[in-house]
Amino acid sequence: MDNNKVVSRWLFIGVGMLIIQVLLGGITRLTGSGLSITEWQPILGALPPMQESAWLIAFQKYQQIAQYKVLNADFTLSEFKFIYFWEWTHREWGRLIGVAFLFPFFYFLYKKKIGKAMIPSLIALFILGLAQGLIGWIMVHSGLNNENLYVNPVKLAIHFLSALTLICFTYWFALTLSVHEEDRMNDRGMRKFTILIIVILFFQLMYGAFMAGLKAATVAATWPSINGDYFPNTLFNDSWVSQPLNVHFIHRMLAYLLLVLIVIWYMKISKMKGSTLFQTSKLVPLLLTLLQVLLGICTLLSSTHSTRNGFGIFEYVAQAHQLIAMCLLMSLIGVLYLFGGKKA
Repeated sequence: MDNNKVVSRWLFIGVGMLIIQVLLGGITRLTGSGLSITEWQPILGALPPMQESAWLIAFQKYQQIAQYKVLNADFTLSEFKFIYFWEWTHREWGRLIGVAFLFPFFYFLYKKKIGKAMIPSLIALFILGLAQGLIGWIMVHSGLNNENLYVNPVKLAIHFLSALTLICFTYWFALTLSVHEEDRMNDRGMRKFTILIIVILFFQLMYGAFMAGLKAATVAATWPSINGDYFPNTLFNDSWVSQPLNVHFIHRMLAYLLLVLIVIWYMKISKMKGSTLFQTSKLVPLLLTLLQVLLGICTLLSSTHSTRNGFGIFEYVAQAHQLIAMCLLMSLIGVLYLFGGKKA
């Protein structure tokens, strides 16, 4: 089998594992599990508590932080084990990603399936992965105190965006090894337009993380109005990062802007001819955007029915909203790569 094909398949598997990791991170947030493990032990933490005494020690450490004292003071050990399971699974999957990278990397290197030109990108992937683990701990640490009930929203957004950056980098690298040059085209205008949409989408995803960190969906669980208004009175006299209603408004407006831009983008791209891969890819961003808007509205309207430290209709819809957001980003990255072909 061609070496590029082998490596690209490995990278595509990595993209899938990274997406699962982000979704597991979403579950830990939605179930209130993220602060249940109060220590960062990259190696020793691979095993959960194995005895009842060890579980009690872990529970006692959790009882020292504000989240337990204010929100979960009625927790039983069984309930603590539930939230611990999700945070441990999130961390354990991160360790598995590391193993899934390192072992094949050295194997492929030994079998000479990795060319010299690939090595810098693979090293960059490994460094980005390590950095993501560190950023995750910095985020968690921001909530392990007697003041904060949750992690810092800005640090949550940084953790989320850095994960998306890692996914996009891995996906792009895989595309360079798997897409034939004849499937690509050179169109600088559409390439710039696509980049613009991706940049706005990154801001939208950042505000989505702010929404999650501030629990901002519930401050205006109405649509199409925002509690009967269309412009909150806090918009010009309060923060656009930490004020929940302002964050909520900006997240909505960016969604509408993206919908308009992607409809225009599709009207332009639908008239273009290209390879079978291009023809198959160009409709995907529009369909995902329409689905994402619908899921966003459903997430908003169901936010008042969230399940405390559990999983209900709101949590399922919110997870779907996050998944489609990642798929939309990757679909645009894929089309962007197709627009970057060599000049004829």
